[in-house]
Amino acid sequence: MAKKKSEFEYVEPIGHRVLVRKDDPKRETKGGIALPDAAEIPTITGRIVTISAAVENDEDVPLRQYDKVLFHPKSAIPVDFESDNALFVVDVEDVVAVFRREES
Repeated sequence: MAKKKSEFEYVEPIGHRVLVRKDDPKRETKGGIALPDAAEIPTITGRIVTISAAVENDEDVPLRQYDKVLFHPKSAIPVDFESDNALFVVDVEDVVAVFRREES
């Protein structure tokens, strides 16, 4: 089966939104117990792929490209742009946490 080639090259979020690539769902617990598909823990973390110009220019929004974020999945808009469909447009208000490492 031939892959459908997209006519678009990139997705640019508009307004106070970011484009997030969702992390792969966890298939086992930290203790090593394998989880069946029915018991899959929904993954709501991901990496910011692109930020809108409004977010980039807003000093009150502490989000940057490549940040790992925790987001609310109910209002995230899936982007049918790639075959794995792991891209989501997320409103800044739905990003609930940013994972950071302390810089040494």
